Parts: sequence; C-alpha cells; structure tokens
Amino acid sequence: MAGSTRTGMAERTGLEPATSNVTGWRSNQLSYRSIPFGWAGSYGEVRFGAISFLRLFGFSGLEYKKAKARRTGPVSGCCKKAQWEHGGGVIFNELEVWFDPVPRAGPEAMAMDEWLLENCEMPLLRIYDWDGDWGSLGYFAKLAEARASMEGVSWVRRPTGGGVVDHRGDWTYSLVVPRGCVLAEMRGRESYRLVHEILMAVLKSEGGVPELSDGGDKPGGLCFENPVPFDLVDGNGRKLAGAAQRRGKKGLLHQGSVTPGSERRLRGEVFAEMLAESWSENEILVDETRVMQLVVERYGSQVWLERC
Repeated sequence: MAGSTRTGMAERTGLEPATSNVTGWRSNQLSYRSIPFGWAGSYGEVRFGAISFLRLFGFSGLEYKKAKARRTGPVSGCCKKAQWEHGGGVIFNELEVWFDPVPRAGPEAMAMDEWLLENCEMPLLRIYDWDGDWGSLGYFAKLAEARASMEGVSWVRRPTGGGVVDHRGDWTYSLVVPRGCVLAEMRGRESYRLVHEILMAVLKSEGGVPELSDGGDKPGGLCFENPVPFDLVDGNGRKLAGAAQRRGKKGLLHQGSVTPGSERRLRGEVFAEMLAESWSENEILVDETRVMQLVVERYGSQVWLERC
C-alpha cells in the first residue's frame, strides 16, 4: 500500500498470520476489515462503497436461471457454532453449488470470485477451470520471485494472501461465505482448519491418505512446496491442498487449490455433501458488465499485478 512498510502491516490491514510470528506478505490469511470501502493499493484507492456500479444499473444480488424466493432476515444456510462443535459434522445447513461451465483466464477468474462475494446471500461453493496456463500469487507476494519460481505461465494476483500456486492441472474451488455465518466470523486459522478437515475426508474417500500439516516448513514462496499449518499433505510431506482467505465487509472468500484426483464434478459433489446438510446446484446468471469492470480496473491491470 502507498507509503506503508511491512512493519505494522498486520495492525493496519488486519492480517491474520498463517503461522506463528509470520505476518505480512508471507501470510495466507488476509482481512480487510480495517478498510471501510473498496480497495487500497499502491496506486491509491478504488471505492465502490456508497453507490455501487451494479445498483446504478438496477442489479442487486445473484440471479439464477431457477427462480427462488427473496430472502429476508438472518443469513440462510449457516450452521450455528454448537452444531459442528458437538458432532454436527458439517459447516453449513444449506449450500449452493456452482460448477462454473466457462474456463476463465486468470483476471476473469479472480473477478468472478469478487463479484460473488459482493452479492452472495448464502454460502456458495464455486468449482471452476482455467483457460490457459496460469499461476497465481497472493496479495503481498513478490511478482519477481513468482516469475523466477515458475516458467511458462501467465500471472494473476489474487485478492487473498499466500504465495505462488501453479494452476496447470489443479482442481480449483472457492467458498464464498456471507457476513453473519459462523465460518466468516471465525479467526482465519480456525476456519482454514475446518474447511481442510472436510477436504481431507474427501481425499480419503478417493483412496488417498492425506493429513493436516503442522507447518514445519517455512511458508511463502511456491505454495505447493511449502505447506503451512492445516494444509493437506501426504505421508512424505508433499502438499496436496492449500488455500488462502480474505475477510471483508461482505464476508469470507476462501480460494483453494487441490492436486487432481477423481473426476471434477464427482469431487465437487462429495465435497458439497460433506460441507453441508443439504446442497443444491444452481446455474448463475453472471453480471458480465461488473465482472469485466473488475477485470479492467483491477485483476487485468499491470498496476495491480506489479503492486509488489
């Protein structure tokens, strides 16, 4: 951010370190609660707070091809804390699942996640593919170091923390959780652990033998070479699954990458089954205007990519 240094970064941005004594660009837990509107970056601020672009054009909330009733009152689909603390075994009462049918280039993939977070009204699992060979790097990661670690890919900077991820052939998902859900209100380490405990059960159902990492290796750099606490690893310590998070006014965005295994849809369905008491698949009508605005102004911008 403009005029800032890594000293005191956790205090100013609300970073939640992924490992003890690790903050700033090496963390894979980000919180933007200290930024009231929009984004602050090395190029200044882009604000979308009081009058959003969507509402100027009369669009509000996610729209589905399958019509559904307007929700009022508390956020739907969210488990109460006691349910999973005392053997509930799931995180959500209800979950919407979107198997995104369109492979997307890096900037559009990141813009889609942000648009979903802006508009989601209940927990949503998005499973998607990449268009082309892409690597992603975390909000505070160094682009020069990312490029030196991996060749033959195009780069996109994520809105979440963490290091560098190679998306060539991985299984990629995002969990979008509105503010008010228990998972969105937890500290980063706790929510990270819960999601990965369920993902561990998914990989075991495929015949794998994953376990939760204790984070013995140092974090940062190439994510799949350096597990942090509660990443999934095999018996040799090789990383199988990792993720990064961002918290903000709208809720929690959890972006995850998993080594390939069973068929894309089957793994997604099993994951949804283990995440929630009930889930439904929805085909979302995307507001392409807003997504493209996010691509142009942020995720496809060289200023955004080269901010670190």
